[in-house]
Amino acid sequence: MGEVLAGAGVLSWLVALSVFDIRDRRLPNWLTLPGAVVIVVAAVFAGRGLPAVAGGAALFAAYLVVHVLAPSALGAGDVKLAIGVGALTGVFGVDVWVLAAFAAPLLTAVIALLGNARSPVAHGPSMCAATLASVGLVVL
Repeated sequence: MGEVLAGAGVLSWLVALSVFDIRDRRLPNWLTLPGAVVIVVAAVFAGRGLPAVAGGAALFAAYLVVHVLAPSALGAGDVKLAIGVGALTGVFGVDVWVLAAFAAPLLTAVIALLGNARSPVAHGPSMCAATLASVGLVVL
């Protein structure tokens, strides 16, 4: 029962983040940062704290580098979201983390190409979808 509630909470968080990013073109701190904290704390209680922290830190670092080098390509909200989704995928293993980390930018690129995007495409929904799909492959 606890796993179902946790899954529903994560799904709700990812959907809310995606809706905000599509609608407002930003990821609010009040959603990204507390979500990351909850995921890390839950991982610690589940005995998976180290993989969660490592996953969150690694994805945060990668996104931070891209943001610093090309701020118009990747927003600060995406960098903050990377902590939570990196931690979540890290809990499930390096292979899940790698799949989500590579799938998110690829998905954003495909959406931009298919949509003939003249303006930047929100990357948060791709991060959320890649995380959900990667974790789903292990959980379901």
